[in-house]
Amino acid sequence: MHTVRRPPAMRDVAHLAGVSHQTVSRVVNDHPNVRSETRARVLAAMRALDYQPNVAARTLATNRSQTVGLVTFDTTLFGPSFMVHAIERAAREAGYFVSIASAREPDVPQVRDAIRRLREQAVEGIVTLAPVAAAWTALRQEPLDVPIVGLGIVGTDGEDAGVPMVAIDNTAGAALATRHLLELGHRTVHHIAGPANWPEARERRAGWRAALEDAGRAAPAPLAGDWSAAAGYAAGLSLAERPEVTAVFCANDQMAIGVLRALHEAGRRVPRDVSVVGFDDVPEAPYLLPPLTTVRQDFAELGRHSLALLVDQISTGSRGGEQFRSAPSLIVRSSTATPLHLENAHKQ
Repeated sequence: MHTVRRPPAMRDVAHLAGVSHQTVSRVVNDHPNVRSETRARVLAAMRALDYQPNVAARTLATNRSQTVGLVTFDTTLFGPSFMVHAIERAAREAGYFVSIASAREPDVPQVRDAIRRLREQAVEGIVTLAPVAAAWTALRQEPLDVPIVGLGIVGTDGEDAGVPMVAIDNTAGAALATRHLLELGHRTVHHIAGPANWPEARERRAGWRAALEDAGRAAPAPLAGDWSAAAGYAAGLSLAERPEVTAVFCANDQMAIGVLRALHEAGRRVPRDVSVVGFDDVPEAPYLLPPLTTVRQDFAELGRHSLALLVDQISTGSRGGEQFRSAPSLIVRSSTATPLHLENAHKQ
C-alpha cells in the first residue's frame, strides 16, 4: 500500500530554515519587521519544500486576499483575449493573484453578475474587461464599495462612469490610418466599421470621418461589420465591385484579412489597385500577403496601467474617475501604396 505524502506545512519550513513558526508567518504575510537575511532563508526553504501558503488562512490573518478580480467575456477576438494575458502578467508582477469571472454575453445583467461573483470572493479590486456600451452602463450602476477599473472600456456620449477607465485612443488611431491613405494620394477612404454597440468601434468611425472632413474629402457610407474575417470578406466583395474604391480602412485586423481575401478573389491587387489598413496589429499581420499596414495597440501598457490604477485605489482608498488613453502607432507595411492613377501620372 502506498502512503500518501502530506504536503509540507509551515512548521516544516520553520525547521528547515532554523527559525520560529511566527517568523515564517511574517515572511508569508510580507511583514516588514523581518531581517533580509532571515527572509531570504525562509523563502529558500519554501522553494526547497515546494511549500504553498494557505491563502484562506493568510486572508484571515491579514484581512487581505492579495487577489484582484477580472471580468471578461467569451470571445475569440485578439484584443480582449490578449488583454486578459496582459492584466494577468501585470497582476503577477505586482504580487496579486487573479480570479476571473466570465460573462457569457457582455450585457448589463451578465457584467453585474460577474462583478457580484468576484465581490463574494473577497477580491481587493476588480478590473472589468468588456469594451461594450453595456459594460460601461453596468459600471455606472455598481456600488463602489470595492475599487474598480474599466480596461478597454470608453465612456459614451462624453459621460463619466465614475471609475477609472483605461483604453487606446481609438479616434487618434483611426485618424492616423486615414491620413496615411490620403497622404499616399487616395481621393477618399472607405471604412468597414465594427459593431455599433462597441464604443471603440464608434470612436474609430468618428476618427476616420474627422480625418476625411479635415482634408475636405467626402466620407463614403461606412459598411457594417462584426469584427470577424467573414464580415470583412463580405464587405470586401461588395467594395471590389466598385472601381472607384482605392483605399479601405478596416476597424480591426480580422476584418482586414477578410478584405484581402475578397479583393484577391475579385482580381483587385493589393496595394496596386486597392490599399488596405487594419487596426490592432495582430501577430499574423506581418506575415499576410501582402504584409498588413495597421494601427498598433500596446496591450501590455494598457494592462500595466489598469493594474497600477487599481493598486493605487486599493492602497489609498481613493475612488477617482481618471481616464487614461494609450497612444496608438501606425505600422506601415506593404498593403498600402500610392494609387495607380497617380503612379501612372508620375510615369508620363
